Amino acid sequence: MTPSYTSLRQVQADLRAGITTCEALVSQYLTQIEASRGLNIYIEVFAEEALEKARMLDARFRENPDAIGRLFGMVLSLKDVICYEGHSATAGSRILAGFRSPYSATAVERLLAEDVIIIGRVNCDEFAMGSTNETSCYGPTRNAADETRIPGGSSGASAVSVQANTCLASLGSDTGGSVRQPAAFCGVVGMKPTYGRISRHGLIAYGSSFDQIGTLTHSVEDAALLLEIMAGKDEYDSTVSTQEVPAYSQQLTFGRKAKIAYFGAALNHPSLAPDVKAACDGLIGRLRAEGHEVEAVDFEYLDYIIPAYYVLTTAEASSNLSRYDGVRYGHRSAEARTLDELYRKSRTEGFGSEVQRRIVLGTFVLSAGYYDAYYGKAQRVRRLIHDRTMEILKTHDFILLPAAPGGPWKLGEKIDDPVAVYLADIFTVQANMVGIPAICVPVGTHADGMPLGIQFMAGKFCESDLLAFAQTLYS
Repeated sequence: MTPSYTSLRQVQADLRAGITTCEALVSQYLTQIEASRGLNIYIEVFAEEALEKARMLDARFRENPDAIGRLFGMVLSLKDVICYEGHSATAGSRILAGFRSPYSATAVERLLAEDVIIIGRVNCDEFAMGSTNETSCYGPTRNAADETRIPGGSSGASAVSVQANTCLASLGSDTGGSVRQPAAFCGVVGMKPTYGRISRHGLIAYGSSFDQIGTLTHSVEDAALLLEIMAGKDEYDSTVSTQEVPAYSQQLTFGRKAKIAYFGAALNHPSLAPDVKAACDGLIGRLRAEGHEVEAVDFEYLDYIIPAYYVLTTAEASSNLSRYDGVRYGHRSAEARTLDELYRKSRTEGFGSEVQRRIVLGTFVLSAGYYDAYYGKAQRVRRLIHDRTMEILKTHDFILLPAAPGGPWKLGEKIDDPVAVYLADIFTVQANMVGIPAICVPVGTHADGMPLGIQFMAGKFCESDLLAFAQTLYS
């Protein structure tokens, strides 16, 4: 029977009642993985390893039901940019062919310590650069709701792995909406925490001042528990916050009326599809009817977010990806005869066209004569966006925004129009520019029946309020 669990609480109730076992659960998920191979979700399935871990947990549970971790019964997939000791991590790129990680990401270590079962690593846009999951060297992942459509990106396969019931939850990464946009397109919950809330140690870098590990789940409560376990200080990441981690999973009651802002410029933006606007208007009406205060506010920088974001992230990508040179690990060209050829041919053969495009753009904006004109100006724009956003959040609990201007489009439809794909991020990159938490929850469907999600942003380290409020919408 195909698993139909939508929360860890349901799984653990059945485990304790003897209705199922971890081994049976993993076997069911493996069956579903096999049945959904046409979606191209998994790069590698850890079948025997997951079953062995499940048997060990079942044995320990039989001996002492209290000697199990908080994630007992959770089966999880990992985006192919998150390191897991002894396993491959390729970031969806030929440049990292053959690489096996000598260590696990801090987030992964903390989940394993609580008895999570990792069932496999899933596809993603190459180096998390994309919004469609079409730039991977392994080919595109398909949306389980319609196999002719994209799942979003770059954590598209993470979202589909949950959507298609091949696991209970997945870890992704969010640099500019890469968890929330796929969540919207696949009808699951996507959570991006505050920058620095979760250690980036073991996360393959794209844009270091933007990247953050996030979660894709069926339920808000599972997102809260995963965040609670992964968050916190880490000696391996100097940018991680040392703030105390609240018990998010125990604070999911939102016992007051919220004050919520939305941008009139966003809901009237020419790129916004009519059914997305209707969904936002409908949710605003529902929130007002429930007694929450919802008001339009001015945000004059909406059209500057995407240009500034892509200048800054490509500059950081140019720097981060310079380490992939064919010398130390990963792909090395067999045709190189000189050191210069080794660098040039290895990188040309190893990187896909979208990654090459962003490296070239990033190198250009950092070059002499253009640094101040592009990179410096984009940093100043980022500061303006940050300050205005934080000003709004001083007087409001949350900001409501669409997660995407429209629904998932057909595979290949925009592959030759990178600007159109970049503009699909217009509503999600703000949270990364500012470093604030954001969550996307399903709110219905588009006119064509595809899933539709709406996101909420909150102040820095206000995940407790954000998760509790999301729970009221999605419980």
